[in-house]
Amino acid sequence: MTLIQLKYIITASEESSFNEAAKKLYIAQPSLSSAIHALEKEVGFDIFLRSKTGITLTAKGEEFLGYARSVVEQYEILDAKYISQTNHKKHFSVSMQHYTFAVNAFMEIVKQYGMSEFEFEAIETKTHEVIDNVRLQKSEIGVLYINDFNRSVLEKLFRDGGLEFTPLFDCSIYAYMSKENPLAVKDIVTLEELSDHPCLSFNQGEQNSFYFAEEVLSTYPYKQMIKANDRATMLNLMVGLNGYTLCSGIICEELNGDDYCAVKLDTDEKMTIGYIRRKDSVLSELAERYIEKIFAYKEKVLK
Repeated sequence: MTLIQLKYIITASEESSFNEAAKKLYIAQPSLSSAIHALEKEVGFDIFLRSKTGITLTAKGEEFLGYARSVVEQYEILDAKYISQTNHKKHFSVSMQHYTFAVNAFMEIVKQYGMSEFEFEAIETKTHEVIDNVRLQKSEIGVLYINDFNRSVLEKLFRDGGLEFTPLFDCSIYAYMSKENPLAVKDIVTLEELSDHPCLSFNQGEQNSFYFAEEVLSTYPYKQMIKANDRATMLNLMVGLNGYTLCSGIICEELNGDDYCAVKLDTDEKMTIGYIRRKDSVLSELAERYIEKIFAYKEKVLK
């Protein structure tokens, strides 16, 4: 196994084609295929599935790719510091469900450490992609929630992916809505009262299982339901249609503005906000500070 072969694997996975990867690497396609085939023979399993339409990673190939990225990244840091002596920036990436408090904490880290020595990446995405990004080491940590309903399913995914979930805090459930919504003046609201307004939920794509929903009470028979792909659209629907979504109650006016509010839902349901990381990893300084920022913001908002 060589560093060159690992770089070939990474490029091929990004291009989903040996031919396109070979062009990007400035080598002949047969040479690339031969090198990858030799590596597959050495490790004892297929890293890619080949077809007429291109290539896709196998399950073992996805896991292998995560380690390959880690090895290549560490080599590049060593090369930059001790051999090439170039200014190679360290990379910090976080994947998260659609939480403004997680984005706010990320911004605080960027402000604290600056961008002269670091490259930052915040990936606000679907639940299964948060898990996959950490499993494949695209992100160091992933921020999401578990509760009594999805716990067994998600914890099995964590175990199978070599991941570990660390809880940060428990939250009650709130209905997040525009301050123009007639229910915004209430201290507590019921699902029955909310039934006259559309419930807004983040679309989970192909993995559109109740267990992957970013909102609790995903199996409740809502009379009106609208799926959205991003937070900006969700906010627009709250204003234009008096819609609402269910959340942790940790809202961020710095990002969403002060035109929205969180009204406590009349339910005993709880959600546990936490983060996932690879079991074999040691958190970087930035990851530790990031987690501290999330917890500090929660204490500030829900004091």
